[in-house]
Amino acid sequence: MSEIRFPLPDVGEGLTEAEIVQWRVAPGDRISLDQVFVEIETAKSLVELPSAFEGVVSELLVEEGNTVDVGTPILVIQTDAAGLASDAPAAPAAAPVVDSVVPAGSAEPAAESLPIYGKVPAAAAAEESGAVLVGHGSSGPAATRRRRHVTPDGAHGHLAPPAVTPPPAPVNPAPASTAGAAASAAVAAPSRPAPRLPVIAKPPIRKLAKDLGVDLSRVAPTGPIGDITRDDVIREASQASVFRNIQTPERPEAREERIPVKGVRKAIANAMVQSAFQAPHVSVFVDVDASRTMEYLKRLKASPDYAGVRISPLLIMAKAMIWAVRRNPTVNAQWTDTEIVVKNYVNLGIAAATPRGLIVPNVKEAQAMTMVELATALEQLTLTAREGKTQPAEMQNGTITITNIGVFGMDTGTPILNPGEVAIVALGTIKQKPWVVDGEVRPRFVTTIGASFDHRVVDGDVASRFLADVASIIEEPALLLE
Repeated sequence: MSEIRFPLPDVGEGLTEAEIVQWRVAPGDRISLDQVFVEIETAKSLVELPSAFEGVVSELLVEEGNTVDVGTPILVIQTDAAGLASDAPAAPAAAPVVDSVVPAGSAEPAAESLPIYGKVPAAAAAEESGAVLVGHGSSGPAATRRRRHVTPDGAHGHLAPPAVTPPPAPVNPAPASTAGAAASAAVAAPSRPAPRLPVIAKPPIRKLAKDLGVDLSRVAPTGPIGDITRDDVIREASQASVFRNIQTPERPEAREERIPVKGVRKAIANAMVQSAFQAPHVSVFVDVDASRTMEYLKRLKASPDYAGVRISPLLIMAKAMIWAVRRNPTVNAQWTDTEIVVKNYVNLGIAAATPRGLIVPNVKEAQAMTMVELATALEQLTLTAREGKTQPAEMQNGTITITNIGVFGMDTGTPILNPGEVAIVALGTIKQKPWVVDGEVRPRFVTTIGASFDHRVVDGDVASRFLADVASIIEEPALLLE
């Protein structure tokens, strides 16, 4: 047996420290390769760490709630040296401390999956790439390999289905008289309740229900053929009230409460101070008749192409911003003190309020997406953020941001720029108000759009034209077809 002291890794974002949020293992548990064994909170998000080793957990070195520096040992694993010797290269300096063996270097993770650890020597991998994956050393190009299954004789097969063992036959079959008595008893017993009707729901709806923890058998369907719709699932999950106070709590007995400034909250504070005092903000606002947008959304919801996809005003707002960026490219830029870098792609950030604080993940290459693709990406981004599973890479390299304060019933606001960007747009609530149409006052769906800009990059005329372009799409979404 060899002892591995697993250090807190740098998850690839220049991490210096992290808080141990929750251990997924306990002393005495057996841990397998790629098994998530701990959740840590970095300065940006909640991250699940997979294990690069197999063995038995002998000790947890850090208690939950404590913050430790990168490189500090957090876990001790007892592993079988003989089982690892065939795959083990010499230990690199940044690898966990092991008595006699270490695991092979890791490969880049595939999207939405845990890391795959290949058999590339860590020293050679470090020369090929500077990227660091959960602290297990750098690696070269990702190697695709299929999951191996071990057959009973010890051989390794590829994607081999597990053998199905038929149930054993009864040892002492009941005699005919006993069987007859059992049948009579079954007839005399109370009848079982009728089985429930099958749940009718499309695969995307079932996935949404799984993500939100909703039991579909408890959902009342409202679809045209008795099927469960997206709105049915969201209503059951009470998503509309995630960030609203359901009830007024009792006043605490303590006169004061002290909350440590760390993790996401500390990162938010630093970013907002940096942005507010380094970038000279200028804000503009416009009221918009969004009635045609609301009609357009109804048509999209009724379209088979959007079945199972969440449709909301945020989708049209996102498309409007992408369109307006193409007409006013300097709002999609970055200030570097020596030059202005105009981005010809759009990584669209969405400010998301989560139980752990405000984060801004972004949709990569949003300018190349169709409406359906963008709607799906926004939905996945929102769900991942609410679950606290947004990864650091999903919050990096944003180019422009939307903050949808309308979901909280707010009309407008003066948003602070996301650091590294020069424009942010706030979408207010959409509600019916009196509006003058052709000289007559009529009830229309009206919203207020606000935007803040970095005046070092964006002048007032560009800011005004950009926001006017966004407003024109909200007023008439058919312009997107041009």
